Amino acid sequence: MFSVTGMQTFTFFSTPHVLTLILFFLTCILLVYYRRGLKSYQNLIKWTLFTILVVCEVSFHLWLILTNQWEVADLPLQLCSLSTFLSLYLFLKPNQKVFNLLFFIGLLPAILSMVTPDIVYQFPHFRFLKYFLHHSAIPLSVLYFILFEGYRVPRKAVITSYLTLNVIAVPIFFLNRLLDTNFFFLASPSESETLLSFFGSGIMYYISLEVAAIIVFVITYIPMGILLKRENGTAN
Repeated sequence: MFSVTGMQTFTFFSTPHVLTLILFFLTCILLVYYRRGLKSYQNLIKWTLFTILVVCEVSFHLWLILTNQWEVADLPLQLCSLSTFLSLYLFLKPNQKVFNLLFFIGLLPAILSMVTPDIVYQFPHFRFLKYFLHHSAIPLSVLYFILFEGYRVPRKAVITSYLTLNVIAVPIFFLNRLLDTNFFFLASPSESETLLSFFGSGIMYYISLEVAAIIVFVITYIPMGILLKRENGTAN
């Protein structure tokens, strides 16, 4: 289960992969459908998600250290780590601007990462369990903030959050050059075949990243826009 070389047989849309996706989407549906009844369990849900995020982030680095694999490329500077830290911050301190960014980078990107995961380990390896639990907890946290803490995202946040992400990406880009790393996958696509594998190379890769990012942001906002319109209509 914790082997470095064993169980490296992950297959896209294998039975464990599909069942994991079904379980995630089912959890989302149940949270939305039973949100009123679950209101009394809000603190339990909140601290469960908080704990999952912390345990996933910490246990991953412990595993790397204990198996003599940790290197500078494993610094928590990927998009999922940023989403994790933003979520943990929001669990401790309310902040609308932080949620706006988390909403766009922690919802659809994390889900897409589960559909085309960047892993080689198969169930029930630790890396498989950690990867999917971690990437499930991030969008579930976003859903929690919307359903139980009443966060909403204004339309203008599509642009402001997009620009914020680009500002964050600039030092990450130069850090990659300095350390020969691939944080935010700004240097190249992941080693495993994911959606990024179809983004080309060179300047086209960066253009594709920018275009894909704004498309993801817009698509992510559509359900929020519908929700706000419905709530405003009800209020009127």
